[in-house]
Amino acid sequence: MIGIYDYTVILTYLSVCSAITGIFFSFNGYTFYAVICLMLSGLFDMFDGKVARTKKRNQKEINFGIQIDSLADILAFGILPVCIGYSIGLNKWYYLPICFIFILGALIRLAHFNVNEEEIAKTKEGRSMSFIGLPTTSVALILPFIYALKKIIDVNFAYIYAGALFIIGFLFVLKANFIRKPDNKKMILFIIIGILELILILGIRAWLAR
Repeated sequence: MIGIYDYTVILTYLSVCSAITGIFFSFNGYTFYAVICLMLSGLFDMFDGKVARTKKRNQKEINFGIQIDSLADILAFGILPVCIGYSIGLNKWYYLPICFIFILGALIRLAHFNVNEEEIAKTKEGRSMSFIGLPTTSVALILPFIYALKKIIDVNFAYIYAGALFIIGFLFVLKANFIRKPDNKKMILFIIIGILELILILGIRAWLAR
């Protein structure tokens, strides 16, 4: 069989499975569960690199990891957010340009990332220390927060979500160093933010269900 199947890619494959599940939920009207799947994919993606670096890999395994991670990311953080948007109300033809901008922005950013990582992998540094352009994984925190406000924003929420996709799509390809790659402290902070967002979403759902 072609490919790599050891523990270094398990989290990446789980991210793909979570994204596919989220897409399934989106097209069946279960937006809340699709958003949870987006957050899960973000959690898996956060740790896949750290897990991969625990194993001594040859250059082919490193290159495979770089490629498979970006392919997983375009599905989880490019396609899934648009599908969530479709379930929210971005199902009219005039929303297509925004979807194009968002997905193309994610695709271009990930391709640029791959080229840079392959070049850096050949040097002594072994990996870059900062992100050029907004990391695609960031949508796993940004969009759930926006979704949490869905029931309390007194406007057509599809406009809000579409505007978020439009802005994020441009930030993906903006030539700027947004943040340094997260260390353990930042990763813990991101997890706490994700948990707080989940509590917020669940709290709003419970409050509105009364």
